[in-house]
Amino acid sequence: MFILSIIAIYFIVLLVVGRLIARTTSNDIFFRAERKSPWYMVAFGMIGASLSGVTFISVPGMVMTQGMTYMQMCLGFIVGYFIVAYVLLPVYYKLNLTTIYSYLGTRLGKRSYTTGSAFFFLSKMTGAAVRFYVVCKLLQMCVFDALGVPLPATTVILVMMIWLYTRRGGIKTIVWTDTLQTVIMFATLVCITLALMNQMGMTIEETVTAVAEHPASRIFVFDDWMSKQNFWKQFLSGVFVVIVMTGLDQDMMQKSLTCPTLRDSQKNLCSYAFAFIPANMLFLVLGILLMIYATSHGMTLPTRGDDLLPMFAATGMLGKYVMGLFVIGIVASAFSSADSALTALTTSLCVDIFRKPDNERFRIVAHIAVIACFILCVVAVDIIGASSVINAIYVLCGYTYGPLLGLFLFGITTRYGVRDRYVPHVCIAAPLLCYAIDVFAQRHYGYAFGYELLMLNGLLTFLGCFMLRKRASAGTRQRT
Repeated sequence: MFILSIIAIYFIVLLVVGRLIARTTSNDIFFRAERKSPWYMVAFGMIGASLSGVTFISVPGMVMTQGMTYMQMCLGFIVGYFIVAYVLLPVYYKLNLTTIYSYLGTRLGKRSYTTGSAFFFLSKMTGAAVRFYVVCKLLQMCVFDALGVPLPATTVILVMMIWLYTRRGGIKTIVWTDTLQTVIMFATLVCITLALMNQMGMTIEETVTAVAEHPASRIFVFDDWMSKQNFWKQFLSGVFVVIVMTGLDQDMMQKSLTCPTLRDSQKNLCSYAFAFIPANMLFLVLGILLMIYATSHGMTLPTRGDDLLPMFAATGMLGKYVMGLFVIGIVASAFSSADSALTALTTSLCVDIFRKPDNERFRIVAHIAVIACFILCVVAVDIIGASSVINAIYVLCGYTYGPLLGLFLFGITTRYGVRDRYVPHVCIAAPLLCYAIDVFAQRHYGYAFGYELLMLNGLLTFLGCFMLRKRASAGTRQRT
């Protein structure tokens, strides 16, 4: 009842905020927030949307197997955000886009446009389902199993909560609720860390020293080129992950495009880029502190890193206060990630796939359809089993966002057109070829591709488009 009360109060707050922000509804409000969002609100809210419930659960546990090497990837994120801000955003604002995949139709052709939006829909739907499943499963174990409520019902309840506070205002509501949820998430993270320090009787200075001296505090790996944690693999992967998962992702770009001007949107992304470093550092520090706590109390660490924080926080081992903080933190991060994903999917369905950007009735129906599809995907993840969590999301990103990277790279860096009707074949062949190369490399050379699979996939798509190139029309060159 304690956990259910926390969730109920939190949902009521979101519902009130959503009602106050969106007193009226229209497609312009739902899709673009009338382009009136303050850039600093968008920047702060995007932090929570990016981290998600998976980050809350998985990143602290990463230190068990990878140390703090994830920070190498986070450094690459900064470079990636600046590339998005100063290469992609000017293109989107120049064309006054509602969805970023409209660019592919303008630049390359109708089938390229449809292919790009279809790959986004597939990737975002499955990725968001995996993220949301992690939180549903955790709440299921903590609360709903004891009440006899099955996981599909839990999923329906949580997703319907999201629909209720976003159905009117869409992205306009999300800009403000994400800000609230980011505040709650960071407050929760800091409070859990302080509570853990208090349990161990450690001051801030002692905590810093203990973390720095711990074997898992290693950040940089320069000496092993075969390791997936090698600095250059992680750094470059971080750059390209941001380009595709932010710059080529309608979910993240839809928020940025609600800023009134290009300059405001660029300030939003650049400030957001630097906020990622302390956010993830705090998650990793928490993971090391949990390992220190377990060692000092003679406890056995879980076999999976994803179970590290839940083992202490969700079971009440650190007290009821920490358990409540943990629940509100993962719910806030899960809602923040899922609400924007569902809004972006609805936008893409209306604008990109069915080409009905001005039909409000169709948008309402499309939103409900996306909600239903999302619930089915979460249940499917439970049936299949998801032991991968954050690494699986990045692997999924490598296969599904790679074709988007190649298409946009070809459109922005060249002046060629493309034989549009063959583009879908290229975008399907590139991920399959990536998989074959990965299997071959592991079998014959012992090399396993990590996050760099995304770069290979994008390169293969780019080369396929280049082989199908043709001279672009004068109108297309001028628009480019």
